[in-house]
Amino acid sequence: MNTTGESIASLRFGQTTRRDLWWVQTVTVLVVLSSFAAYATWAAFQGKNYYWGPYLSPFYAPEIWGSSPNAWFGPKPLWWPDWIRFSPALIILIFPLGFRLTCYYYRGAYYKSFWADPPSCTVGEPRHSYWGEAAWPLVLQNIHRYFMYPALVFIVLLSFETWKALWFTNPADGSKVFGIGVGTLILAINVVLLGGYTLGCHSLRHLVGGRIDRLSQTPFRREAYRCASCLNRGHMPWAWASLFWVAFADLYVRMCAMGIWTDWRIF
Repeated sequence: MNTTGESIASLRFGQTTRRDLWWVQTVTVLVVLSSFAAYATWAAFQGKNYYWGPYLSPFYAPEIWGSSPNAWFGPKPLWWPDWIRFSPALIILIFPLGFRLTCYYYRGAYYKSFWADPPSCTVGEPRHSYWGEAAWPLVLQNIHRYFMYPALVFIVLLSFETWKALWFTNPADGSKVFGIGVGTLILAINVVLLGGYTLGCHSLRHLVGGRIDRLSQTPFRREAYRCASCLNRGHMPWAWASLFWVAFADLYVRMCAMGIWTDWRIF
């Protein structure tokens, strides 16, 4: 069968001439993204066990209001509705979640896995109309470029949290002493992976290199464009690695806070 656009449109849902296991990637993405969404939702609503020693879960950083010593403005604000369970994560997660949900790569991933639009290349889909992202609700995807700015700020804030994870409390006199634990490394790796994912964003690449005819005339923007392009070429592995690691970082801090895992001091 000829796999032109016309013949693909005539295929029934799931019909294809492909002989490979095309559905494996689609199902894997469905399972992984669903698992992350379930865990992140559960962790965000817990509102406890999100800090241990100098470590703060990246799901809760920065902690604007909260019960840990890391909170900027103290405990739960007075304006928080009583009928909504308070969690510091609920105040800030909209920004990293919005950035990742509207990401150009993730759109293609969950369009295939959750909406079967299409399930995979040259595979029949359940609908044959395409509205694009100019109509409601998909038009909201276009705010990705605006979520990029707080995402860049979050990299700085998470870097600061990693810096604070280098200072442990001396039980003898309560002073702060420099040290490196396994959790310190985990939080540092999280910043590196999130930084690689964020700085390789398509929107950032356009911001630093767009609207100019000759990059050679602006050396700084040219180098920034090259760096963003280099990271952008690996945008998919950066996206998956950072997704896994940010959840693992939260899990590590949570397990330490619950006394299930022991944080080993390396230095």
